[in-house]
Amino acid sequence: MKVNLRIATVDDIPAIIRMQEQTWEPTYREILSREQIDYMFDRMYSDSSLKEQMTQLGHTFVVAEEDSVVLGFASFNRIDATKQVYKLQKIYVLPGTQGSGVGRLLLDEVESQCRERGGQTLWLNVNRYNRAITFYKRQGFSVLREEDIPVGPYWMNDYLMEKALE
Repeated sequence: MKVNLRIATVDDIPAIIRMQEQTWEPTYREILSREQIDYMFDRMYSDSSLKEQMTQLGHTFVVAEEDSVVLGFASFNRIDATKQVYKLQKIYVLPGTQGSGVGRLLLDEVESQCRERGGQTLWLNVNRYNRAITFYKRQGFSVLREEDIPVGPYWMNDYLMEKALE
């Protein structure tokens, strides 16, 4: 598998949305209600929301692709300039590609980008029932605390995890 990693632009938004349409529901169907899945997907992955994340909120998106097909992506941004804390906002890999190393490549690239920008710590939120917790722990993240975050009429029941960037 020859995977290319690159920084995404607003021109990549349609491909990111198509990829998420294949990924979001399988990732969360055992954790969240159908209504919550639809609500959060619409809120986080609409064309306008992704544009805002890229152009106004300072999120950097990294795309993993093979032969111009998006296999996965990650996004991150700086959340604390004083302490140089960055946050992994999203990381998803197509279900058929999971376990192939694409997620690890994306995470490594995010960590590298954060270090290049002076980052000392990387945070992420993950649903407390998401199987990805095991992946994050293998990559050196540890649970900092539990967080219950309101999203419209729903709640995200997460762990905040962190990793020192050395």
